[in-house]
Amino acid sequence: MVNAGDMNGSGNLMDFLDEPFPDVGTYEDFHTIDWLREKSRDTDRHRKITSRSKESIWEFIKSLLDAWSGWVVMLLIGLLAGTLAGVIDLAVDWMTDLKEGVCLSAFWYSHEQCCWTSNETTFDDRDKCPQWQKWSELLVSQSEGASAYILNYFLYIMWALCFAFLAVSLVRVFAPYACGSGIPEIKTILSGFIIRGYLGKWTLLIKTVTLVLVVSSGLSLGKEGPLVHVACCCGNFFSSLFSKYSKNEGKRREVLSAAAAAGVSVAFGAPIGGVLFSLEEVSYYFPLKTLWRSFFAALVAAFTLRSINPFGNSRLVLFYVEYHTPWYMAELFPFILLGVFGGLWGTLFIRCNIAWCRRRKTTRLGKYPVLEVIVITAITAIIAYPNPYTRRSTSELISELFNDCGALESSQLCDYINDPNMTRPVDDIPDRPAGPGVYTAMWQLALALVFKIVITIFTFGMKIPSGLFIPSMAVGAMAGRMVGIGVEQLAYHHHDWIIFRNWCRPGADCVTPGLYAMVGAAACLGGVTRMTVSLVVIMFELTGGLEYIVPLMAAAVTSKWVADAFGKEGIYEAHIHLNGYPFLDVKDEFTHRTLATDVMRPRRGEAPLSVLTQDSMTVEDVETLIKETDYNGFPVVVSKDSERLIGFAQRRELILAIKNARQRQDGVVSNSIVYFTEDPPELPPNSPHPLKLRRILNLSPFTVTDHTPMETVVDIFRKLGLRQCLVTRSGRLLGIITKKDVLRHMAQMANQDPESIMFN
Repeated sequence: MVNAGDMNGSGNLMDFLDEPFPDVGTYEDFHTIDWLREKSRDTDRHRKITSRSKESIWEFIKSLLDAWSGWVVMLLIGLLAGTLAGVIDLAVDWMTDLKEGVCLSAFWYSHEQCCWTSNETTFDDRDKCPQWQKWSELLVSQSEGASAYILNYFLYIMWALCFAFLAVSLVRVFAPYACGSGIPEIKTILSGFIIRGYLGKWTLLIKTVTLVLVVSSGLSLGKEGPLVHVACCCGNFFSSLFSKYSKNEGKRREVLSAAAAAGVSVAFGAPIGGVLFSLEEVSYYFPLKTLWRSFFAALVAAFTLRSINPFGNSRLVLFYVEYHTPWYMAELFPFILLGVFGGLWGTLFIRCNIAWCRRRKTTRLGKYPVLEVIVITAITAIIAYPNPYTRRSTSELISELFNDCGALESSQLCDYINDPNMTRPVDDIPDRPAGPGVYTAMWQLALALVFKIVITIFTFGMKIPSGLFIPSMAVGAMAGRMVGIGVEQLAYHHHDWIIFRNWCRPGADCVTPGLYAMVGAAACLGGVTRMTVSLVVIMFELTGGLEYIVPLMAAAVTSKWVADAFGKEGIYEAHIHLNGYPFLDVKDEFTHRTLATDVMRPRRGEAPLSVLTQDSMTVEDVETLIKETDYNGFPVVVSKDSERLIGFAQRRELILAIKNARQRQDGVVSNSIVYFTEDPPELPPNSPHPLKLRRILNLSPFTVTDHTPMETVVDIFRKLGLRQCLVTRSGRLLGIITKKDVLRHMAQMANQDPESIMFN
């Protein structure tokens, strides 16, 4: 603030950018940012830096540092996200195996690492070595028999319960925001909503630690979704170190969009898929500059993870496979059927999970999050242990289901009856009749499929970190593998049928069951999340099979069509609406014939709009208005009689400006006139010193007329990221429409409860 004698501010939209008082331009918790104002502030900042850079060498160096700060932030995000992902992968691998046994030579080794380092491991018994001992061998010196099985079973459950209890306790005590997937909240934050602490340092630390614990406990959840939250926490931390991002919420969200891309890059080992995921699924505002920086962050993150090499296979993911057989046109039919299954599973899951989560929020069940986690973990461990396909980690299960049966595979799924006269090379194994191991695996997979479908509904949404990518992929991979084996055996036993005759000759390798598992995984993941382009690219990067893009595209599109027939919302949008976040989805269509006058406040019969006048209110009048209302801002008019609009003043900035003026400016008292004009009003002699607040006035608030169709208003709010919009007629102020009003109106038009939108 300045004294009356020096008050000749330019009066433009961002006149107060010189920061005459602290905290100007910041937002309260659970409020929406003004995208237009943030963009204008950044433009003014950049213009100022550019003009100063010509004054001296030092200012020129500062301008270069400012230009490069974005790339530095991306580099740091990529390095930290990749490192954390590698550490999480290694820790999960060790702690998952800890439930079954321990390595005597080095207790921090997982089962696989323990046997790698052993000189007594044979090729046929790769999983057995003297250094690795199950708990029964260590405690009672028995590896076989009922007592050994029961002891291992009991300790498996105890370890799972211990991990889960520790995770839910850490989340509950230290970082309540560390629970869940995090993607619904990330989407809401990227749309311009403020949730303080959601991307804080404590959340980053607790989510990283508890993510390891919950995945190791064997619960039906994944680490891929939460890794996006972890990467965004890294992005928030590094952006706070640079004033360019810490003082501008719009610029900060560009960094968070790139961080989300880095999160998916390390989650799936898919840098390009990560960029597309950020663009398609989570980002609200995604300029071209953010696309390049997202690409760079995803590249650095993937390179860092590759350097750590957590899986020991020189790949970025555990389930990297390469198939040697092309697909045939006739196989599109089962691929599309898998797409239908994925769409139906997605619909079933979303409806059941949202119903269960709503019950959790509205009943006494929500008061006992620790008990709920313990009960679900106990049920999961008790049912999962007897079945080899549910006992192991879900990532290992998917890896086995994706796998192509080569000559060296020891999996039960590869127990085919071999022809001793076969003389084909190793990498071209022909289709063979299924052996007893395959039939045993089929019914075990069927039981595992039913179990995963049911238990995932109750697991997702508990007060622990829980991702949905891996459980969804596991459901699809199990269904796909069973369909693949079915088609393979049908082709083998009936190769003379017309559909097989042209492409499946006797002794040829014509059906790859692992490919069906991959297509099924993509279909189910697409049905739940409604991803399309990014999903296909992620799956392609996972497997390295360029020629399988068409089957993946067919399954993904079919899955989306089928799921959309029952409801347009994906699981993340459904959870956003369940939590009442003010998220204006760009995918939603508004086709109702309502007008701005139908939505604006005040309505007929309501009190008139609370406004400020340009030069006739005192400091006390303004403070009383602020105290008696809870609005985020006030329109400024010429007078209450004419109601001709001048501009818009934010509540927070009015409070800060008056507080600052009382502390620093002599003569400002309760009777002081507040004016928003360029020149002070004519005042009687001996009147108190006036207070000029033109610096905080937005002189170009967005306005529409009262007859503007709401379809246009909704589009304006979406594309410009508005916080509020004023309604006028011939320059005279009639009312105001806020983002919350738009969301309420849309909910009302869709026959939903308009009061479900909780925040401003």
